Amino acid sequence: MDPIQKIKTSNFWIRLTHWEFWPFEVVYIPIFIYWLWLSLRARSFFFFTASNPGITYGGMLGESKYEILMGLPVTLIPKTVITDKHITLLAALDMMKQQNLSFPIILKPDIGERGWKVEKIANEIELEAYLNSNNVDILFQEYIDLPLELGVFYYRFPDKKTGRITSIVKKKMLEISGNGYSTIKELMHSFPRAKLQIATFEKDQPEVLANVPARGEKIELMPIGNHCRGTTFLNANHFITKELTTVFDAISDKIDGFYFGRFDIRCESIEALYDGKMKIMELNGAGSEPGHIYHPGARLIDAYKSLFSHWKALFLISRMNNKRGIPYLSFFEGLRVIQKLRDYNKYKNKTINLNE
Repeated sequence: MDPIQKIKTSNFWIRLTHWEFWPFEVVYIPIFIYWLWLSLRARSFFFFTASNPGITYGGMLGESKYEILMGLPVTLIPKTVITDKHITLLAALDMMKQQNLSFPIILKPDIGERGWKVEKIANEIELEAYLNSNNVDILFQEYIDLPLELGVFYYRFPDKKTGRITSIVKKKMLEISGNGYSTIKELMHSFPRAKLQIATFEKDQPEVLANVPARGEKIELMPIGNHCRGTTFLNANHFITKELTTVFDAISDKIDGFYFGRFDIRCESIEALYDGKMKIMELNGAGSEPGHIYHPGARLIDAYKSLFSHWKALFLISRMNNKRGIPYLSFFEGLRVIQKLRDYNKYKNKTINLNE
């Protein structure tokens, strides 16, 4: 392979020429500047904490996924149990039996973002490995085997009965198709989105990379619908209708103190979604994004238009709630929370010595 071709197929070039793979901190530089301007207008750097009074810090600073789920109608969420970080394999299996939870099951940290440590666990061996590497409180969540996974962004102004759906993203899981002679690693090298995930597989699942799928065999490499882990985010805004907005108006009305955020859901079909038949895997508040902006080939300028629009709505909702008596987090308390979250992030990534 000549040097130029080698550069064009490198991970660096893939990321450089596809903004959707740029680091979060780089993409958000203009948004950070806009946040400073909005903070000056609100006279608070933490104005967003008033956006969702029913969610800790509005859903921006280390909120509990479990607490949020428990505020949703029970018929719309998977069975979910929170467990202590020190839970043993035997205790976990006993809890699963008592709660009528079976494999496969989804495990995720109670506090975490961007798909960190969210895993689909197929058996006791995988469960034991996960628990042995875990350092934080975790959720055991019923696996919902429905074909359509979507992210629906919704917001509503506090003085209105109806809101807006501003974004729907359809998630296409990372998969490859076998040719009968190439290994999974070789196949991943030929698919840029998958190629970026090879290092993760070499670290976490090296045995998978040597497998040779049969010709035409579809292999789902990552069952978790997160952009950082290779999921393709497809713009599905054409599904937005007045009728669907009415569905989410009814749902949000049942969630105390919720006005702004993204529902991550699974459903059987779009028709089922329009009928309100879905399971809400997570609800993300002020820190969530309109996922459709990451559609492959989408223009960065269009992404910024959407992000600026959503931050303006977040500001207006927060200010309205503040005028209704919901306080902004104070500057010094906000700094304390940020430091606490930094300490948590350091702790969660601590290497665990099982012999300690």
